[in-house]
Amino acid sequence: MAPDDPFALDLAWTHVSPRLAAARLTVAACWLVPLAVVVALPALLSGVAGLWALPAVVVLLMAWLLWLVPRQARALMYAEREDDLLIRRGIMFRSLVVVPYGRMQFVDVKAGPIDRAFGIAGVQLHTASPSSDASIAGLPPAEAARLRERLASRGEARLAGL
Repeated sequence: MAPDDPFALDLAWTHVSPRLAAARLTVAACWLVPLAVVVALPALLSGVAGLWALPAVVVLLMAWLLWLVPRQARALMYAEREDDLLIRRGIMFRSLVVVPYGRMQFVDVKAGPIDRAFGIAGVQLHTASPSSDASIAGLPPAEAARLRERLASRGEARLAGL
């Protein structure tokens, strides 16, 4: 990476759980498998060869997601610094979010049924600006609880200093 690259930070980045990819692929399969069946039925029942284009598109979408989702999950990471939390995501379209502890109002930990089935949770950070909220998905529940407590205490300490 170039020295002036804003993403080339020498920090101890923490990756999210690889189970995040499995959870996201499960959600995608819940939508795409029934869709594949529905679009394949007319082709199967009618015998018209041109109708197989729709199931082929759905299968290609499934293959693309099988390649893309694990890469996205591996690219999601965060780092805690003295005054702020950094969240980095993306491979082609990269994003780096910096959330100062003093701007945090509260921190949520969330886990839906699929998250709980895969043993992961997400942390949602709410700041003074509604447009600058940040989240970290795919954390082990113990790490999500630890991060919530740490961020909340650091946020309170920074707000007390104002």
